[in-house]
Amino acid sequence: MEDENVIEVDDTNWEKIVEKGKKPVIVMFYSPTCPHCQEMYPHFTKYATEFKGKVVFAKLNIINNITTSSRYGVMGSPTFKLFCQGKPVLELVGAMYPALLKKAVEDTFEHGSKCVKDTTWFDSGITGYT
Repeated sequence: MEDENVIEVDDTNWEKIVEKGKKPVIVMFYSPTCPHCQEMYPHFTKYATEFKGKVVFAKLNIINNITTSSRYGVMGSPTFKLFCQGKPVLELVGAMYPALLKKAVEDTFEHGSKCVKDTTWFDSGITGYT
């Protein structure tokens, strides 16, 4: 599963790319052995090319990145999550009609400025513990 328009994220670079990124991000949480992931990935890469420069497309292997997968409650693959200023704003789970995935990306892009404006930034370095 390789494509030049899809960034591979992991537990170590997640914060920089997704939580502190400047653009909306759609992440495909996948497992290498998942047949539905393999079915959806060509559509995901097609949309990554189509929306290049507007929305960041990323993928995260849930087997190798348990911390991030658990943090966002990913319980199956593929799971698609759209993030706006690091905040998850939409989730789609499982194999679906590719047009549904495209529509979700279009809506996020169309309403992205409102999403950014209405999103409260949460610095992951801040905790309730002193």
